[in-house]
Amino acid sequence: MIRGENTRPKEKEAAMESVLLLIENNYEDAEALYPYYRMKEAGFEVVVVGAKAGTYTGKHGYPMKAEKTPGEIDIKKFRALIIPGGGAPDRLRAMPEMVRLVKEAYEKGLVVGAICHGPQLLIEAGVVRGRKATSYVSVRTDLINAGAEYEDRSVVVDGTLVTSRTPADLPDFCRAVLERLSRG
Repeated sequence: MIRGENTRPKEKEAAMESVLLLIENNYEDAEALYPYYRMKEAGFEVVVVGAKAGTYTGKHGYPMKAEKTPGEIDIKKFRALIIPGGGAPDRLRAMPEMVRLVKEAYEKGLVVGAICHGPQLLIEAGVVRGRKATSYVSVRTDLINAGAEYEDRSVVVDGTLVTSRTPADLPDFCRAVLERLSRG
């Protein structure tokens, strides 16, 4: 071995890759925490983004700290963006900087994952027309009206867009996001 040679195992190299997780108060705790830890377990850095840096509280009281704001994000440094559900997406879709971040991630070809009410933000960003998607049942009509082809399945993958319905679908959702990420 040559002194100074990079000897990190290949799986450690993935740690240099990053995933964005959008957060706002009243997020569905499991839909933020499960993907957060699953992406970290797979070797990705997870950057939590909120309208303001600081701590946000989920529906069930779990806190999550946002380290960055949308204006601080260079989308070229990320591979995926994840939108948890709960009441947070309804608030996020009223924030132009969050909508812009989602639209930019989608347009740059990042894997964009949204679960439960998360597709509300995809609708606001205008990225679901002509795409297959799923969501929590109460968002179904909104997706259809936005031009999406709704499918009632645990996970729907259409290109780089990954959507799921409820916390019960989290294993399928995270598996699909990671599978899309493994394709480069």
